[in-house]
Amino acid sequence: MTFTKDLWLGLLVVTLSFFAQVALSQTTNNKQQELNFKGTVSTTNNGFSFIPTFSLGAPAVVTTFSISTKKRLSFEPEFRYSMKFKPWSFIFIWRYSLIRKEKFQLKLGTHLPALSFISGPVVKNGITQDAIQARRFFPVMEVIPNWVIRKNIYLGAYAQYGHGLEKELAKHVYFFSLRPSFNHIRLTKQYFLRFNPQFYYLKLDAHDGIYTATGLTLAKQGFPFSISTLMNKPLKTNIIGKGFDWNISLTYAFNKKYIKQ
Repeated sequence: MTFTKDLWLGLLVVTLSFFAQVALSQTTNNKQQELNFKGTVSTTNNGFSFIPTFSLGAPAVVTTFSISTKKRLSFEPEFRYSMKFKPWSFIFIWRYSLIRKEKFQLKLGTHLPALSFISGPVVKNGITQDAIQARRFFPVMEVIPNWVIRKNIYLGAYAQYGHGLEKELAKHVYFFSLRPSFNHIRLTKQYFLRFNPQFYYLKLDAHDGIYTATGLTLAKQGFPFSISTLMNKPLKTNIIGKGFDWNISLTYAFNKKYIKQ
């Protein structure tokens, strides 16, 4: 499946506009329409994929968004580009909060669509030109339970199944992750750390592996920019990939709430 730059950019704009309208329509029966819009924009020396086993190995820009209302459905897309502004992956994530208790939450999700991109020469009408090819995963399903241990301390898990459509992709992808989270480790009155270790199992058709990944973020209270690092290490695997891998990122975060009377 080949994409020109204009085509994939148009797809991005149209899809974002469509899902924003869907999110707004969830509240049409309320006297007040409330839309929460938050996200991050990160620049990094080494872009990591949604599954940290895989990295770009080059500088990248990663953007994440979350569009939600007071209802249970949210739209949480992720876009990854190389610094040359070539798309690397677009993941359009729908999530539904099935259980929302004080100490326990459970979300179900799907990636619709999930696209990864490669670029290279393509011959068309006898002329060689650079083209962007999309590789598709469908269906992709996820289950995300999360337990609140105490304030700012969580124990999360993540389970995903994905099916690659193109012949060069793994037909069956299984990803299971255990994710404790320490969200506000105070250093001073203004500065704090977020510590997000992860232990996960990945299976790609007949190949599998066990990995550990660690995320560490330094942030300032009330300041939108933060510095973070992600480190990934295979413990036991027969999946072809890097050994120890890491990056460092500068991230801008925003959180907006819109209310229409």
